[in-house]
Amino acid sequence: NVGAIANGVPAASAVFDLLGWLVGMAGFASQYGPNLAVAAWLTIVLTVVSVLLGLVIAVPLAAARVYGRVTKYVALVYIELVRGTPLVAQLFLLYFGAPFLSQTIRQLPFVGRGIVPGQAVWIAIIGFTINSSAYQAEYIRGAVESVDPGQLTAARAIGLDQVSGIRHVVLPQALRYAIPSWTNELVYLIKYSSLATFITVPEIFRNAQSIGSSTFAYTNSYVLAAVFYLVLVVTATYGMAKVEDAVAIPGVGGGDGR
Repeated sequence: NVGAIANGVPAASAVFDLLGWLVGMAGFASQYGPNLAVAAWLTIVLTVVSVLLGLVIAVPLAAARVYGRVTKYVALVYIELVRGTPLVAQLFLLYFGAPFLSQTIRQLPFVGRGIVPGQAVWIAIIGFTINSSAYQAEYIRGAVESVDPGQLTAARAIGLDQVSGIRHVVLPQALRYAIPSWTNELVYLIKYSSLATFITVPEIFRNAQSIGSSTFAYTNSYVLAAVFYLVLVVTATYGMAKVEDAVAIPGVGGGDGR
């Protein structure tokens, strides 16, 4: 009995230590959580704006890759150049290697005043947009190629030109097929938005670093940041699943298969 009690002491001590840390973490979160919540909002803006702007670029890139003659090589060079280089290197190039870009953005009206973010945020959006457009172009290209080619032929047979056929027949189906890939891209950008900290953007990770530096509670700071990232990722995944179900057409595409 004495041995059993002795063996149970370390386990009980570990449990009490864990409970103590959780209580301390709760107090830490209540104090610094609002600060990270503001940074999380900036992370959401960076991610959503970059994905949407990247989509605008990605659609014509994907169409050029599938249907272009000369343009497919231009699109291929762009896509492989962007996908073949690290995102952090792209951000550094835009922020430090292209000073004219920062200067131009800084001189725009209202930049860095009030609720309008400074030039570092805009450069991050440009960098994320460029990076996301290349990945989305490949997702959409794969989705376009999964549409039966005979449908475009049928569209041409009823009088549509190639551009109209792609726009009205192929893309509505392909974009539905690409939603799972978009979900991956959204999750990717949420997490990799942390790289914007290297160009002084005050997103979640940079704020967590600042809190850790001022409190020396680095573990608590990074755990709290991880919780915010996890919540954003789970929310984005759930939201995209709902979008996929909402736009699904039986027999064409959806969350339950095609």
